[in-house]
Amino acid sequence: MNSKNKENNGWTIVVIVVSLLIIFAQLNGNNTEYNQEGRDYEYSNHVFSLIASSENKVLDSEIKNFAEKEDLKINIVYDDTLKITKRLNNGEQFDAVWLSNSIWMYAIDSSKVRVSDTKSTSINPIVFGIRKNKANELGFIDKDIYTRDIINAVQSGNLKFSMSNPVTTNSGASAYLGILTTLAGNPEVLTSETLKNEELKEKLKTFFGGLERSSGDEDYLEEMFVNGGYEAVFTYESSIININKKLESKGKETLYAVYPIDGVSISDSPIGYIDQKDESKKETYDKLVAYLLSNKGQKLLASMGRRTWYGGITDKANTKIFNPDWGINTKKYISPLKYPSTSVIKEALMLYQESLRKPVHVVFCLDYSGSMYGPGIEELQNAMDFILTDRAAEEMLQFTGEDIIDVIPFNSEYNNSWHAHSEEEIAAVLNNIKSRQPGGGTALYPATEKALELLKDEDRTKYNTSVIVMTDGEGNIGTYESLNKKYKEINIPIPIYSIKFASADERQLQRMAQLSNGKVFDGTLGLVDAFTEVRGYN
Repeated sequence: MNSKNKENNGWTIVVIVVSLLIIFAQLNGNNTEYNQEGRDYEYSNHVFSLIASSENKVLDSEIKNFAEKEDLKINIVYDDTLKITKRLNNGEQFDAVWLSNSIWMYAIDSSKVRVSDTKSTSINPIVFGIRKNKANELGFIDKDIYTRDIINAVQSGNLKFSMSNPVTTNSGASAYLGILTTLAGNPEVLTSETLKNEELKEKLKTFFGGLERSSGDEDYLEEMFVNGGYEAVFTYESSIININKKLESKGKETLYAVYPIDGVSISDSPIGYIDQKDESKKETYDKLVAYLLSNKGQKLLASMGRRTWYGGITDKANTKIFNPDWGINTKKYISPLKYPSTSVIKEALMLYQESLRKPVHVVFCLDYSGSMYGPGIEELQNAMDFILTDRAAEEMLQFTGEDIIDVIPFNSEYNNSWHAHSEEEIAAVLNNIKSRQPGGGTALYPATEKALELLKDEDRTKYNTSVIVMTDGEGNIGTYESLNKKYKEINIPIPIYSIKFASADERQLQRMAQLSNGKVFDGTLGLVDAFTEVRGYN
């Protein structure tokens, strides 16, 4: 046999071996596939596809083990609850949906998506967690507290709080609807007419004046609170538990949970089947639900700080999780508030964004370096056009006339900033954004320092402040050390949010986020989506 034939035979053997290994992996590999972001998701007739609220990621390994044991092929895509309803209504196909609250099940268009056999998997009250010394100062320890007591403490300026954004998160929306119901006088049900009451609007604006930091998702809210010096947070009971675990491990003061006796917003974590006319998938759904509702599944959920009861339990709850020292009360029955119709909820959320939320003063630092030339600058201009116009109302994230916006364009240097505090000024800023051409280096750090200068004297009782930096490269002018010095000099907690694009140096952006208790967002798959996401944080 000549050397050429030997070589060909050798390659043939390699190909056969590799093919057998691939087939073996497919037959014996993990039966549960996890598409965490859902960006590359494609529906398959051969795999059970579940779209779930991101808070359910903590159950990944357990569901994986369950699927392996039962020989089930399950693909789980995670996303924010409010985004899930939009994805389903926009035609994306799944076999089941697992949301954080039943109110969003009703937001799914039944003419497009048929959801059936829904089951509540756990109970998660939305409560106030207040630093224990502060709760004691307010007289909230070991005492029956009404929602009005908390509202009065906020409106009098004696209590400031953080929460997730009501228009982008379930916990934020649920908390807001609870406050809205109380300030409306606890009607049998909230109506569209209720939302037109001007006195009610003023009370709500005063209340949200006490909001000192907002988060675009529940997971980040926990991280943000632990790393910051905030005194209260309005969120899930399970999040209060998680925050306290982290605070305790760091030797910091923990939170005390306050449950108003006149009603608490409840998230019931419903899972529902989406009929794709495949009986085998219905069987998979039934097995998954049976597992979640079994003793083992319910104990698992309870171990993660989620209730499987409304109150008055007869067996002793795990006090290491539901710690009474943290104000966690597992025996008292929780009285759930009644939610309004889907149309009224949507109207209430739009009212919050347009009229009730605390105004923001935000500074955008936009990269006009040479590497942005071409498609990059076009995408940036389109993203800013979306964010700064009524197009943002599609996501209920539009700015209003009460907000203040500054834009700092930078390349090798920054020469000026563009200011807007009205619709006319925003139009002028947009024109500047679209007219400027890229070229030169990347003065990332000096531009960010300038943004901090613009915000340092802002009245933070009237405005929440933040910096949003967008860059496609590495900051090569100025230094992090100079920025660090500037941040410590102003000594004001202004979060720096960064959007990385193209070949941006993520290490530099992460350092700025860590310095300011901010966050880095991924714009490589689309700047409009990235700017939309970051808007939920300010």
